[in-house]
Amino acid sequence: MKKSEIPFLTATELSEMIQSREVSPVEVTEAYLERIEALNPTLNSYITVMADEAMEAAQAAEVAIGSGGYMGPMHGVPVAIKDQLWTKGVLTTAGSNVLRDFVPEEDAAVVWRLKEAGAVIIGKTNLTEFAITTNHYYPYGMMYNPWSMGHFAGSSSGGSASATAAFMCATSLGEDTGGSVRGPAAACGLAGFRSTYGLVSRYGLLGACWSKDVIGPISRTVADCAITLQAIAGYDPKDRYTSREPVEDFTAALEGDIRGLKVGVVVERVHTDDVMPEIREATLKGIEVLRELGAEVTEISLPLIPETAAFSLVGELVEAASIHHKWIRERLDDYQNELRLTLLMASLIPAQTYYKANQLRAYWREEMLAAFDDVDLMVYPTAPSVAPTVPPPSGLASPEDMKVNFFGRRSFTHPASLVGCPALSVNCGFTEAGLPMGMQIIGRPFEDGMVLRAGHLYEQATPWHKMSPPGFGPGEGED
Repeated sequence: MKKSEIPFLTATELSEMIQSREVSPVEVTEAYLERIEALNPTLNSYITVMADEAMEAAQAAEVAIGSGGYMGPMHGVPVAIKDQLWTKGVLTTAGSNVLRDFVPEEDAAVVWRLKEAGAVIIGKTNLTEFAITTNHYYPYGMMYNPWSMGHFAGSSSGGSASATAAFMCATSLGEDTGGSVRGPAAACGLAGFRSTYGLVSRYGLLGACWSKDVIGPISRTVADCAITLQAIAGYDPKDRYTSREPVEDFTAALEGDIRGLKVGVVVERVHTDDVMPEIREATLKGIEVLRELGAEVTEISLPLIPETAAFSLVGELVEAASIHHKWIRERLDDYQNELRLTLLMASLIPAQTYYKANQLRAYWREEMLAAFDDVDLMVYPTAPSVAPTVPPPSGLASPEDMKVNFFGRRSFTHPASLVGCPALSVNCGFTEAGLPMGMQIIGRPFEDGMVLRAGHLYEQATPWHKMSPPGFGPGEGED
């Protein structure tokens, strides 16, 4: 295999070839670094490329594997890390000038675990400032969507999605508060998985909202999500919110079938004018694929779901202002204007409003979990529209923008975040304009394997995950 062909392997394929020594971690890492050097100036997916550290890790992996010390599926596999996670000795900005000089003295738990699994950390990816807003100003530049340079890569984990879609890493980590793993995955034609709240440690995460933040994989396939998640999941005494339950084998969970599983189609998120007709049609076709695979499909109603983003954002903003209270007092001018206004506004939200939002969250949790008494999985679009054009809408520019901000795409991804459910976005096709669309599969807390299995089987029955962005695929752009 030519070195230039290596980046187009899935992480799972790459893992198998590294284990069998058909390719070496060093040549794999070199291939990705060469691709990053060629493409990152255009896509701006990375803030920091860790070339020296990556090559050192690749050399160590090569020696270990050569001496019989193979450590598992992630050994020697290059991974991109959202620049919201501490990396020991490496600049970690959270996409903000507030942290333009911050170099952590230790790794985030997930970074440490990836290193323990033998993965090669290849770089830190771009994001919206502190992963809080989709805004116009980026201290480290806008990240672009490989499927269309005129479109955004999708909310705060857009750099990880952009890098993965353009084959500049084998798999990546993002962070999902209200949808920032699933949204970018949908926008960039990828698989993005938000695991059950508490499955993955958040120690070393520069968080946006402690009660909803979840670190998760953005990958080219669901199988790649599974091996990435396997490496980072598990109890961590440094994060008291992590579960002590044994971690299931997510790769093994992909096997088998979904015959007899009950799939609930949420009518308020499918049969609504909020959803682009092309996305509705693609989702309904995706649901039919699940039916053909043996699932029992039924429609269900969740009356509160269209309103969830409104009270979800109230809680999210108050928690963000709390996290940033010291910097708001001491470093306010270092925030870009939109986030500065957002945090100041959030600081003025009355306690009774936050309390009411949490009451509504509890009510919603009861409604969603009760629905799981009748179904095993819920399915509806990941987002009601495709990736927005660059620059993305502010959310603060007008009353109409505010309405979209509080009741639009967020009411598709926030529902699972509020309850702590595992939720997967899979590519379910492309619009006539060639932009990716995402279908969301949601399960009960700690039934992550079931969600991944359904997504994997759907993916294997459809061609979408095999497609590449025009100009960025195998053989394109080469001499």
